[in-house]
Amino acid sequence: MPVFSYRATTMEGAIVEGAIEAVDEKSAIERLKNTGIIPLKVISPKEGIKKRLALRSSKADLLTFTTELSELLGAGLPLDRSLNMLSEISESSEMKDVIQSILKSIREGSSFSDALQKYPKVFPRIYINMIRAGEAGGVLDVVLDKLNEFLESAKALKDHILSVMIYPTILIVTGGASIIILLTYVLPKFSVIFAELGGSLPLPTKILLTFSNTLKSYWWVVVSMIITGYVILRSYKKTETGRYKWDSFKLKIMGEVIRKLETARFCRTLGTLLKSGVPLLQALNNAKDVINNRVIASAIDTVSTGAKGGKGIAVPLTDTKVFPPLALSMIKVGEETGQLDIMLMKVASTYEKSLNVSIKRFMSLLEPVMILAMGLVIGFIVISMLMAIFSITELPF
Repeated sequence: MPVFSYRATTMEGAIVEGAIEAVDEKSAIERLKNTGIIPLKVISPKEGIKKRLALRSSKADLLTFTTELSELLGAGLPLDRSLNMLSEISESSEMKDVIQSILKSIREGSSFSDALQKYPKVFPRIYINMIRAGEAGGVLDVVLDKLNEFLESAKALKDHILSVMIYPTILIVTGGASIIILLTYVLPKFSVIFAELGGSLPLPTKILLTFSNTLKSYWWVVVSMIITGYVILRSYKKTETGRYKWDSFKLKIMGEVIRKLETARFCRTLGTLLKSGVPLLQALNNAKDVINNRVIASAIDTVSTGAKGGKGIAVPLTDTKVFPPLALSMIKVGEETGQLDIMLMKVASTYEKSLNVSIKRFMSLLEPVMILAMGLVIGFIVISMLMAIFSITELPF
């Protein structure tokens, strides 16, 4: 049976650590709760080692903070005492300072949401608005639980996309490095040999050697042009027009994948906000912020106008023509049955699964294309050299 290490707190506020045997993480949490302590972290030993070795990002700190605070409030502890305990056990020095500052603001009379608002880089606007809705409805622990689910699903989706990008990235780096080495180191040595032997070289070999010598002599010009082009493109993308055109270009290249990704993000965010008691119009504005593609985000602007006019969101979303038909049908059913929040979460789950399939399909197509492209370039180099060698030695090619 697996052994899980844990960090927990007693009802008196004392921090305890240890290990417990259980079938899975959920069973370990239940066993700890049955012993009268509040589990803060339950991890396997291997996972613990990985976490210590990994660099902790602000998003990871936010997820940890939300998970632990949800557990403490769910166990009945008051907010100030829970924050005080979290500030003591936080492994991130930056997060520790943030929590202590939030606790100080609350003790001075500020609300929890107002205290969070002082740190927009740590707590997104959607996070703050959900906390504010939870405070107004007296269900802060429930809202934190929903936030925890939302952050975990977003992290899982991002991790999946990053994991499938590892192999193509390695392929591009290694293939590009091989081609550069051939052009700048190997070929110049052959050009010296060909010059000493004399004779006429085939046209492909001449083109290749000219390109190789130019690259070796003026590599700094090439590098400067690449860096300058990157800086110009990045600056242009920061403008509203540039970002819109770049996102429009990405839609043409990877339209299916991007639409499914943005549909899943939008629906999960909007569904989570509505479940937490955030008003529809405010929820729409917040949900629009999580959409990265400017083309789709600008289309969502008309949805708020339609919702204000009493049309709901299904009809205005259909008019935008940016979401898949299945998602629109499910949202329409959710509106008609009065279960819009539940149906939005189902749409998000459906398209997250579909997105994983689309990403795998896209990568299964991209990888052979990249291998073929690298093979053609390297093959051209090798054949050009062989043609030159055969022509000089007067051997038939």
